Amino acid sequence: MAQGKLIVISAPSGCGKTTIAKAILAKYPAMLFSISATTRLIRNGEVNGKDYFFLSEQEFQECIQNGDLAEWEEIFGNYYGTLKSEINRALQQGKVMLFDVDVKGALSIKRNYPKDSILIFIKPPGLDTLKKRLENRNTENMEMLKRRLNRVPMELEQEPEFDYQVMNDDLQKAIDEVDEIVRTNFKSSIQSQS
Repeated sequence: MAQGKLIVISAPSGCGKTTIAKAILAKYPAMLFSISATTRLIRNGEVNGKDYFFLSEQEFQECIQNGDLAEWEEIFGNYYGTLKSEINRALQQGKVMLFDVDVKGALSIKRNYPKDSILIFIKPPGLDTLKKRLENRNTENMEMLKRRLNRVPMELEQEPEFDYQVMNDDLQKAIDEVDEIVRTNFKSSIQSQS
């Protein structure tokens, strides 16, 4: 059976990685989406097991202690991570799995699955644009917004560690560029739904 592959889309908050990931998933229905585990509160419209696996802090700590996570990080007081069981199942089934994770998480996946993963970094057109996008999302208070923005320089420094870089100054253009990367690397593994 063919070994599966991992496509990891990452970016600082507000760069559009989730929107791009959703567009790619819509085009390739056979592609699996990696659902992260988190201790953060569920937002309106989110579904447990579809958007995230929502865990208590104790459950998450048990996953860390048991070595059940391919990557995890505490971000802004909440834990996020990827269950190894989900990744291993996809790889064993020969599936292509798409990830929408933070920058450090992406690099951890590459360390754990170096031969199986392709990393795509979504770049903001500029810090001012990124700040406006985050403010317009209205998902955080000012303190959280400030913490996200303070993290951006560290995240941008990691860009050279990624296999591909895509500028998101035009959303459709960025989606098309990521689609081209996917088709170039995985054309035999996935079928487009055009």
